[in-house]
Amino acid sequence: MMFQKTPRPAMPQEEYPTPGVSPDEVETVVGPSVRVEGDFASEGNIIVKGIVSGSVKTSKLLTVEKGASIFANVRAGNAAISGSIRGNVKVSDRLDLAETAQVAGDIDCRVLSVAPGALIHGKVVMKGIEIAGDKEEKKIGGFMSKIKSHSEDEMDNTVASGL
Repeated sequence: MMFQKTPRPAMPQEEYPTPGVSPDEVETVVGPSVRVEGDFASEGNIIVKGIVSGSVKTSKLLTVEKGASIFANVRAGNAAISGSIRGNVKVSDRLDLAETAQVAGDIDCRVLSVAPGALIHGKVVMKGIEIAGDKEEKKIGGFMSKIKSHSEDEMDNTVASGL
C-alpha cells in the first residue's frame, strides 16, 4: 500500500477558461513567458498566455487569456478573448469577449458576445443580417427622398387648403 497510485487532481477550471475545452483538446499553448514573432498557424486549438507578434490562424478555437497580447491580425473558427488584440479579428462562428478583453481593430464574426467592461476600438461586421428594402433603396438612390419630399408638399397643400 505504500506505492498505491493516487488519482491526479483535476485541472482547475481557470487554467482553461473556455467552456468545452479540456487540456487534451489543446494543441498549442503559448506560455506566459513566451514571445512568438512571425506568422503562427495551427489546425488545432490555440491558447495564448504570452505575446504573439505576427498573424495567428486556426480553424478551431483561439483562446487569449487575461494578460496575454496579440499584435497582428487573427483568424479563427471560434475565439474567446480575455487579453488584448491589436489587429483585425475574423472569426467564422462565435467570438466571446470577456470583461478584461481589449480589441483595437475591426471585428468580423457570425455571433458576438461582449461582457460589460470589454473594450472595442474598431468596426464590427456580423454575417447573416438582411434588412428588408435595404438593396432596393440603394438601387434607386435619391429617388426615395424625392418621393418623401413630394408627399410632404402635398400634405402642406392639403392643410393650407383647409382639408
